[in-house]
Amino acid sequence: MGEMQTESDTQLLRAYAECGAEAAFTELVRRHTDLVYSAAWRQVESSDIAREIAQGVFIGLARRAQELVPRLAAEASLAGWLCRSARNLSLNHRRDEFRRQTRERHAMEQLASIPDAAPDWEHLRRVLDDAMSELDEVYCDAVVLRFFQNRDFRAVGAAMGVNDDTAQKRVARALEKLRELLAQRGIRTTATALSVAITANAVQAAPAGLALTISAAALAGTAATTSTVIATTTKSIAKTTLQKTLVTATVAALAGAGAYQARQAAHLRDQVQTLQQQQAPLAEQIQQLQHECDEATNRMADLKGELARANKNNLELMKLRANATQVQTVATVESDPAFQKASEWMAKEARLREQFEMHPNQWIPEMKYLSNEEWLDQARRADLDTTSGIRCAMSNVRVAATYKFARNISKALTKYLIAHSQQLPESTSQLSTYFQPSITDADTILARYEMINREAQTNSTYEGAAIIERSVVDRIESPVLIGAKTVVSAPQPSWPSVIPNELMPVVNAYKDANNHEGFLSVYDLEPYATTPEQKEALNKFMKAATMPH
Repeated sequence: MGEMQTESDTQLLRAYAECGAEAAFTELVRRHTDLVYSAAWRQVESSDIAREIAQGVFIGLARRAQELVPRLAAEASLAGWLCRSARNLSLNHRRDEFRRQTRERHAMEQLASIPDAAPDWEHLRRVLDDAMSELDEVYCDAVVLRFFQNRDFRAVGAAMGVNDDTAQKRVARALEKLRELLAQRGIRTTATALSVAITANAVQAAPAGLALTISAAALAGTAATTSTVIATTTKSIAKTTLQKTLVTATVAALAGAGAYQARQAAHLRDQVQTLQQQQAPLAEQIQQLQHECDEATNRMADLKGELARANKNNLELMKLRANATQVQTVATVESDPAFQKASEWMAKEARLREQFEMHPNQWIPEMKYLSNEEWLDQARRADLDTTSGIRCAMSNVRVAATYKFARNISKALTKYLIAHSQQLPESTSQLSTYFQPSITDADTILARYEMINREAQTNSTYEGAAIIERSVVDRIESPVLIGAKTVVSAPQPSWPSVIPNELMPVVNAYKDANNHEGFLSVYDLEPYATTPEQKEALNKFMKAATMPH
């Protein structure tokens, strides 16, 4: 350990890169942990995240050890590289966090922007649960968590055991599947409009007067039933009493003698009159009960009407409150300068990608391996308002993609040399099996490169490279040179600073045809050299620039 303390950072890193000395790398970590952790802590203000970033910096150092050894000549160089790496990882973390928040805000903005596009809820609610029952359980849970419980993507991801990006994609797929199932039931709408309808209507608080209404209805129903029973019973009693009296009178009349017939008949008439007098109050009671029953029925109908109006007003109030909250949130977000700048950069990225869609001949296969962050970085610095600016921006994207993939080719070449006793391959296609991890379209990309012949490899301008890019899309770019330990650009031609007089008509013709913009490469002048003298002068000019010095 005492010997290691006397060795420089560069010596320790070389020992790890060339011999795999883990003790040397451990000593580097011990020396610089405080420095890296502090650099991360200053930018993220979270101890846990600072620890993760510090760990990521040293993982990156281990992975790039062979690449960094030639570049680091002193201890200060390694310390500076570690600080820059800590800053880059911290910026990536902050950018990822900002994008997550932007996605949430963008989702809210979409919900607020189309309030009138939601499908008819009265039609939707009858088939919503039936359609959701046909979703897979994972998609059904995603819809419930996001739209029924109104959780953000991070909360959905936490509940389902995935990150917020995966949660967002899963919710989008679930919503699209639900939209298709509803389309089969006659409800055709967009996924965004469907999300608005579900969010606004799926879960509602029970109306405040519901318990009171149910109690009133139950009591009114009981009163109506009681009135009916009383009326029926009263009629039955009256009818039974009358029948018994009549039967008794008839039996008495048949059994008595003729002397009693007149008296019995008079007595019978008195009883009938008495019964009729008793029935009169009962009939009035029945009529009164019927009137009360009608009034109770009318009150119930009035309460139902008031309840329906209250429910409608409550729903409208909820929608207004939700819209007001969304508008306020969107206004706050849109006024944030950071959000405005991020939106501007993302719009430029979309415009830059659109240029390649419009001009597919400007695309190279290496570009598919650029990350979203690298696309955004290129767009942020691009000038997309002029023809020459767009041309340079597209060239910069190709150069970035070429350099990134060229480093993979360099690693594959190193593995090949180790496996074949430092013998170079005959063609670049022999490197396809040496990519780690493997690349499915390696043969297609490697076809864009070729081996430099043995004689040319000794040329000092190639800097020890063994592979060169066959051709470039735009001549403002230089072919990439690749070796086992180097990735550089081929030297640019040495163009004279003064254009010969005989070429000035060619230059003016180019400017007239290109909105008076200057040419980016002398090769751009070739189509405008129309006379034999102009073509000869241009050839001499280019030949002088490309001759080795």
